[in-house]
Amino acid sequence: MKLLAQQRDLQAKIPDIKKGLEIVATLQAKKDVSETLLADFEVSEGIYLKAKIEETESVCLWLGANVMLEYSCEEARKLLKCNLENAKASLEVILTDLEFVRDQVTITQVTIARVYNWDVHQRRMKQATIKTQND
Repeated sequence: MKLLAQQRDLQAKIPDIKKGLEIVATLQAKKDVSETLLADFEVSEGIYLKAKIEETESVCLWLGANVMLEYSCEEARKLLKCNLENAKASLEVILTDLEFVRDQVTITQVTIARVYNWDVHQRRMKQATIKTQND
């Protein structure tokens, strides 16, 4: 269950990180052509606002746990790229671990079935032996 929860969390984070990378790339591209960027952003759930984004040298990234830090665009891009690579690597490890656990569950189920069948076979042999002794 823990691995599944981690997988679900990473699968939710990866698109957010990609979106952040796209936004930083857009800001850098607009900065190079000295163009004002018009954007819609979410203020609260379901409430959006239009904004003009002038040339900027920095962005603020939400790191979680009520922490937001300001980075230069290049630092933010590097950090987000590193976070994306780490998240993808972690997801691959989790998927490998989940596959291993699934294999182990299957092996355990097969082993339990074999032990049960062996026990049934032993009981039948015992009953047959008792029946032949009584005759």
